[in-house]
Amino acid sequence: MTDQSGYSGFSEKDVQREVTELEGKSATAARIFDLRRIIGGLFVVYGIIVTIVGITDSPAAIEKAQGVNINLWTGIGMLLLGVFFLVWLKLRPAVPTTPPPPEDEPKQ
Repeated sequence: MTDQSGYSGFSEKDVQREVTELEGKSATAARIFDLRRIIGGLFVVYGIIVTIVGITDSPAAIEKAQGVNINLWTGIGMLLLGVFFLVWLKLRPAVPTTPPPPEDEPKQ
């Protein structure tokens, strides 16, 4: 049976400590799963791969693209975009919003 008196066995200090700990975990999760990190990382990785392919392209492949080394230029563009996302993440990190504290009296 549960106690209906509303007493949970936890002090206010324990609850406050738990809330603070959960807010810290939430902030860490928000930073880890920021889309700028994922998108920037993928563009950097794929940009490196495509740039290497562009550097090692044969003259026949370049001639096939009407004389433009499209892999090299695309790879450099992907690298720049990926670095932009990562720099943006570094300069303006995600700050999770905290909900306002609940009020004691319900509004009617």
